[in-house]
Amino acid sequence: MKKSLTVAKTFFMKKKLIQELFEKFERARYIYEGIECWSARELQELFNYSEWRNFLKVIDKAKEACSNVDEVVGDHFVDINKMVEIGSGSSRSVEDIALTRYACYLVAQNGDPLKNEIAFAQTYFAVQTRKQEIIEQRLLDIARVAAREKLSKSEKKLSGIIYQRGVDEKSFSAIRSRGDAALFGGFSTYDMKRKLAVPENRALADFLPTLTIKAKDFATELTSHNVIEKDLRGERAISNEHVDNNSAVRKMLVQRGVKPESLPPSEDVKKVRRRLNTEEKKVLKDVKKSKPKQVKKARVSKKK
Repeated sequence: MKKSLTVAKTFFMKKKLIQELFEKFERARYIYEGIECWSARELQELFNYSEWRNFLKVIDKAKEACSNVDEVVGDHFVDINKMVEIGSGSSRSVEDIALTRYACYLVAQNGDPLKNEIAFAQTYFAVQTRKQEIIEQRLLDIARVAAREKLSKSEKKLSGIIYQRGVDEKSFSAIRSRGDAALFGGFSTYDMKRKLAVPENRALADFLPTLTIKAKDFATELTSHNVIEKDLRGERAISNEHVDNNSAVRKMLVQRGVKPESLPPSEDVKKVRRRLNTEEKKVLKDVKKSKPKQVKKARVSKKK
């Protein structure tokens, strides 16, 4: 249960962190030959990569992605040199890369998604206005879509595990519904769909808030683990295990002041996913519309 509390606390990127990252990325932006750019050397630090050679691997993947959509790599990734201080008032020249907003976006897309900095950057460089509130909302949308996809995978995994243990698809639906009743304080899946006005032919989870989706996912993962560990077989034993796990998750939430059945419904996750996909396509379209002029390779001095 302590682990679940940690998951709940760290799942959402805190507003303070978003503000700090927003300010850092804004300060790192500069104009190079009339074009909005970021230094790859500075992004290495902002993206929390300790070694330049490791970050270069990410940049190489980003260049490949750029080429794959028929963009001229040299329009977005420009090799330059910059002067950096090395102490005692002296400086030396190091290799750097001037990256356009689109290049930064591709680098972020190919970075380690487990890093908070990367998750933030993927949205920061995707939105054109750079308004903090827009970034915050998009991060929440991405988190909700990711949580829903994770729940689908967890349920599919559980279904596969228990199918080998004498539970068919109909019985699995019954087990899942009993688990929902335990999580939602006695409200069955059907009850919750009516309560939240979910269309009859749609999954309840598509309209649940992110916190509840994560709660269902955690309980499902616990059931998968314990079915194997305890070598449970048959609908009754597995159903009891799933109910116990959902009850435990509910208890944790209630202790933290959250009653899952009382949370309002969220926007249809399919609509959210379509909106995010549309925004992704718009990024590519906008880049092609306002393609920067070819920047000649140059040597630039910029003290760090």
